[in-house]
Amino acid sequence: MALEAIQHRYTVYFVTAHDLVQMLQQAYQNQTIKQKMRVLTRPHLLIIDEIGYRKMEEPAAHFFFQIVSERYETGSIILTSNKSYYGSWGDIFGDSVLATAILDRLLHNDQH
Repeated sequence: MALEAIQHRYTVYFVTAHDLVQMLQQAYQNQTIKQKMRVLTRPHLLIIDEIGYRKMEEPAAHFFFQIVSERYETGSIILTSNKSYYGSWGDIFGDSVLATAILDRLLHNDQH
């Protein structure tokens, strides 16, 4: 799918979940989080690999939610994970309410 998007001249950004979390934490510490959020919400397609490989700390999980929320209905997201989104994602994000909100936005169009 990513290759097709690139061939059709859509912008694509690929990042592992671990690198994404580190990038967001560093941007937050450097006070460049707004610029980094723009970089992550601008492409037509955002691919985040290895969700669930490591648990996200609370600040990173909230930034992840912001990315998903800002891309909601405006840009596509592909996530890869070895975890089922039915039950395990509360552990990944350290908060079942936050995980539910993320999944609600990710799966919204999938349920219609």
